[in-house]
Amino acid sequence: MKPYFNKQIALPQEHGSWVFILSPLLVGIFAGGDFSYATINLIVAAMSAFMIRQPLTVAVKAYTGRRSKTDLDSARFWVLVYGSITVLALLGLILEGFGFILFLAVPGLPVFAWHLWLVSRRAERKQAGIEVIATGVLSLTAPAAYWIGIREYDSFGWWLWGFTWLQSAASIVYAYLRLSQRELELDQAPVKRRSERWLMGRRALIYTSFNLAASIGLGFSNLVPRFIFIPFLAQWLETIWGITHPAVGWKPTRIGIRQLIVSIAWTILFIALWR
Repeated sequence: MKPYFNKQIALPQEHGSWVFILSPLLVGIFAGGDFSYATINLIVAAMSAFMIRQPLTVAVKAYTGRRSKTDLDSARFWVLVYGSITVLALLGLILEGFGFILFLAVPGLPVFAWHLWLVSRRAERKQAGIEVIATGVLSLTAPAAYWIGIREYDSFGWWLWGFTWLQSAASIVYAYLRLSQRELELDQAPVKRRSERWLMGRRALIYTSFNLAASIGLGFSNLVPRFIFIPFLAQWLETIWGITHPAVGWKPTRIGIRQLIVSIAWTILFIALWR
């Protein structure tokens, strides 16, 4: 049985990706204000569906010659384990009267298929676009947890989805900026250095500026809690700091840890201010 328990096959290897499923789940749970058996089923279903991506990816790589065929048995084992857990948890949601939440899984199927197709083509790396779309799918757990908490559908839950997706999208774009900054040259003239930094960071700044402006406007229009812009302000300030202090020579791990800290801070502030 030992070959089956290979953590590189059983567990996601992109450690920073955990925050993209845990953050919206926590936001939705706290916004809903109630923790029940159905909430546990949602957490189990979401986490097992999230984790099944790794063994399926390994299986595709094995079938296309990117990994040894000896990894297939372990990959199949974990696909069966995670798949079975997901089905049982979803059945629990249905029995609890939350079958309508299963419709939120529909957008994830084509996105996941797209990812596996890219893997088969050896083209899954540095795909910021699909990563942004994928986090939009993961962010659907926020309204799902909220609806379970209030025990009914409420369109207000879509604001949670929108905000968590906006934060995740901006976080991904900013992470790509920080990784690209590692190769910057420090021996350039000061003016050229500044202009290049702002040029490289324009996309990240656009994302975080839009998020900040949208949250301010919606808050002061009384459509959402008024001070919900504060978490986005923190993310915007981090982006400004990152542009003016490029990560030249930083290791990816250092960048990832800082990103994780910022995402955790955003999640805590959002939960505190959503009430």
